Amino acid sequence: MSKQFSPANCDIAFNRIGYGAMQLAGPHVWGPPKDRAAAVAVLREAVELGVNHIDTSDFYGPHVTNQIIREALHPYRDGLTIVTKIGFLRGEDASWHPAASPQQLRDAVHDNLRNLGLDALDVVNLRAPGLEGPDGSSLGESLAAMVRLKDEGLIRHIGLSNVDAQQVAEAQRITDIVCVQNHYNLAHRGDDALIDTLAAQGIAYVPFFPLGGFSPLQSDALTQAAATLQATPMQVALAWLLQRSPNMLVIPGTLSVAHLRENIAAGALQLAPTTLAALSAL
Repeated sequence: MSKQFSPANCDIAFNRIGYGAMQLAGPHVWGPPKDRAAAVAVLREAVELGVNHIDTSDFYGPHVTNQIIREALHPYRDGLTIVTKIGFLRGEDASWHPAASPQQLRDAVHDNLRNLGLDALDVVNLRAPGLEGPDGSSLGESLAAMVRLKDEGLIRHIGLSNVDAQQVAEAQRITDIVCVQNHYNLAHRGDDALIDTLAAQGIAYVPFFPLGGFSPLQSDALTQAAATLQATPMQVALAWLLQRSPNMLVIPGTLSVAHLRENIAAGALQLAPTTLAALSAL
């Protein structure tokens, strides 16, 4: 299993296990965490363990997650890539609202730059509208605005989040896309064909999970594989994702250093072909 993936048209080499920062904010991704020191500690440990890819957004908190990342890791070490998302805003009641007009996207980029302490953002994902999944809407106007921000040097690379295959194709007619971040796991396999298409094109695929958590499918196959490998079901589920396709990058999040170490150790698991087949058949 390859330990790194470098998207086409991109100078970044991603270690395939990254860290998803959504859980650094408070409950429902709103407000500060109960234990800010623990949040800082897990970020620093992640980087020490070789994580070179942190996924975040300024609408986590809002602002809180990026401010904690800056506190923990700034000045950022060479080779650390921070990937952020724009396209949504939070209401005062913690609700989520699409916010993808050209001015809203420009404001969001500047919010991310300010709170992360950066002059330019390595990768920015356009989080497409649709709270229950991709809604098929055109992304043309929003992507044109992001291309302008890229031309100004504020964004280096553009990705997509919460999109279907048609939206990916539309985006590629406008600009290079380096990654797609969608809902996908052992139990939610709707993107199988899209993953294979992206792999052939050299584009990273980054699965995310609802509510920022990872709840592995409870099944005999998963339990048996975990017992055989002396691993946890979650580790096996992560290993399956990594072996599913070479362009897969995983970003499990946690506020526990011990859990972080378990997640990273999943990268060393090798699932036998029979185990892969059994899990893929779920």
